[in-house]
Amino acid sequence: MSDSLQKELADKIKELENKIEEAFEAGKEKFSYELKQGKAIFSEEVKKLHQKEVKNLLIYLFNVPLGLYISAPIIYAIFFPILLLDLFVTIYQWICMPIYKIPKVKRGDYITFDRHRLKYLNIIEKVNCLYCSYVNGFISYISEIAGRTELFFCPIKHATRLKKTHQHYNEFLDYGDYKNYKSEVKRLRSEFNEVYKKENEPKKN
Repeated sequence: MSDSLQKELADKIKELENKIEEAFEAGKEKFSYELKQGKAIFSEEVKKLHQKEVKNLLIYLFNVPLGLYISAPIIYAIFFPILLLDLFVTIYQWICMPIYKIPKVKRGDYITFDRHRLKYLNIIEKVNCLYCSYVNGFISYISEIAGRTELFFCPIKHATRLKKTHQHYNEFLDYGDYKNYKSEVKRLRSEFNEVYKKENEPKKN
């Protein structure tokens, strides 16, 4: 891929990111909340409207399809291997990544718990939201850790087109680009190391 095409694609991605941010801001205005220290704040009037929409727990349980009752234990059983994987990934990040000077991934950038605070959800819906927030956030979290690791050790694109890739994939070398492989790997690692050094510089008093 030529440098001009890469720049064009990067500009388009930036443009889309700006549109997503605009839509996010519009959503805050539409549903009457503001963010303070990362927490969504609704007015008392809006909170009362939310509380009126809470589904009665017995009615909610009565209307749940039988298939969901059957599948729920399987869905929630996944929590335990995820928790174990979380432990190993955390150990990997805190021990291995500093050895190679790969910048650590901030957990809070990917895993957040806020949907359970919505007053129009009943207790079961809140628990479901907590579970989904953790599992899906964790998957994004480990994807970023894996992506940074892949960029450091094997930044080569696949010969076949992938449907979805992590955010670092576009920086990888084209498949078969043997001429630039060594120099580009060295450059990418050097850039990563510089980010790591800046993040770990002693804070000035």
